[in-house]
Amino acid sequence: MQVSRANVDWHLAKMKMGLLRKLLPGLWLVAALSGCATIAPGPVWEHRLRGDSIVLLGEIHDNAEHHQLRLDVLRRALVGGWRPAIAMEQFDRERQDDIDRARREKPHDAQHVIDLAGLTVGASRGNWHWDFYRPIVALALEFDVPLIAVNLSNTDITKVVRGGYEAVFDAESRQALGLAAPVPVALQSAQERAIEAGHCYALPPTMVPAMTRGQLARDAVMASIVSQHTAQGVVLLAGNGHVRRNTGVPRWLSSAKQAQAFVVGYLEHGNPAAVGTEFDAVVRVAAIERTDPCIAFRNRSKSL
Repeated sequence: MQVSRANVDWHLAKMKMGLLRKLLPGLWLVAALSGCATIAPGPVWEHRLRGDSIVLLGEIHDNAEHHQLRLDVLRRALVGGWRPAIAMEQFDRERQDDIDRARREKPHDAQHVIDLAGLTVGASRGNWHWDFYRPIVALALEFDVPLIAVNLSNTDITKVVRGGYEAVFDAESRQALGLAAPVPVALQSAQERAIEAGHCYALPPTMVPAMTRGQLARDAVMASIVSQHTAQGVVLLAGNGHVRRNTGVPRWLSSAKQAQAFVVGYLEHGNPAAVGTEFDAVVRVAAIERTDPCIAFRNRSKSL
């Protein structure tokens, strides 16, 4: 029986697809849910990483697989010619000059950038697991794209929590950030619920609105800085809570820039998410083993 070239190609494609499903189950799930039937080197939404797109990639900070997947997708985009600014939650906004100085001194040394700029303002050392973030810094240096510090420091967050937005931002800054007007009730409520859950429901009720104010300020600042770097596209790397379309940084972008934005949540299996409301796409990986952070937090709360 004569075997046609079309049959050979079809069987080869089927074999490759099966291998892809075994090797990359999380990414295959995203492709399947999106109705994609073609073989691609990465997630089906990867084409969004181009031009002047505003791309927000979430993370669970201690999940190494999330960091590797984000690194892979960004590398493919940069190899393909995209040259966005890379904005990182891991650098406080006051450290931008340190980032730029480190790059002038040692243009290809990611560790030098971290040594000079990776310290949290008001603390002797940052709390980030830099082994996860060093490859992203190295990628920015390799392709010579802007590396942007976007975070509001813990020092400023504490001031906002204790004294309100005016403790950090003058009237003009509050207006520019969108913090001068009352926060919409739905956003305030959603963030308060997130703050309570994130603190294991152990916070005194009187502290929740103040802590929420700090989270809102952080998102507003990130959005403001991201908005300044959109000409060639920009990628924000931050925790899933910060990138959520309905409650995080996108809520503080202008309407035009919201339309440019594409939001990807990097979650673990079993973590529900509303695709289309919270995220435009979701990548799920296996949950890692970790101790329950609520045990220590509740113990500390009892001593307050």
